[in-house]
Amino acid sequence: MAREKIKIRKIDNPAARQVTFSKRRRGLFKKAQELAILCDAQVGLIVFSAAGKHFDYASSSMCEILDKHITQSNSSSKPDQQTLDLLTDESDYASLKKEFADKHRQLRQMRGEELQKLTLEGLVDLERKLDVGLRRVLERKEQQITAQLNSLQQRGMQLLEDNKKLKEQVEEMCMAEKQAVIDHSENTFPDEGQSSESVRQDCDDISDASLKLGPPCFTWM
Repeated sequence: MAREKIKIRKIDNPAARQVTFSKRRRGLFKKAQELAILCDAQVGLIVFSAAGKHFDYASSSMCEILDKHITQSNSSSKPDQQTLDLLTDESDYASLKKEFADKHRQLRQMRGEELQKLTLEGLVDLERKLDVGLRRVLERKEQQITAQLNSLQQRGMQLLEDNKKLKEQVEEMCMAEKQAVIDHSENTFPDEGQSSESVRQDCDDISDASLKLGPPCFTWM
């Protein structure tokens, strides 16, 4: 007579459920022990009853088996993470590549190239962008020209101021030289009774004559 199959579902009767749990647990532990012995496998089995009672079986050390399980789980999850990162990088690369191609095409269209695929609306939008860009270029150009003109004006005013200072220094040097000539004449001819005005006049005449005549010329025989 064939053995009737039991439908796998929760047993409603608590007493029957407890009896079945005990029988099946012992059978499960026996199978785990047989698997470890026959196949030289490391087997670890942990069971918690409905009441929270703990049962376990380990072919060697339960801690070693758990550590090995954790290590294997982490190593098996890393390729998945690497694959996910690789897929993300490839997606970002494809997006950046597409964005670069779009920007390059827009740049060529702004140069007047590859206009065949543009619709009327696209051409109008491109014209508007070019007008805005041209206005900005002209504004920037005007700012640069104004800045250069202001710089040149400031430079010109500085040169005029420097020229004025140099002129004053030259006049002061000329006055000092004239005064030195007058003082020298008065000290050289104290008894001739020449007035300071006549000496100053003579110095001026000498200075003018020296300027007009220039350096002496020598004639070789």
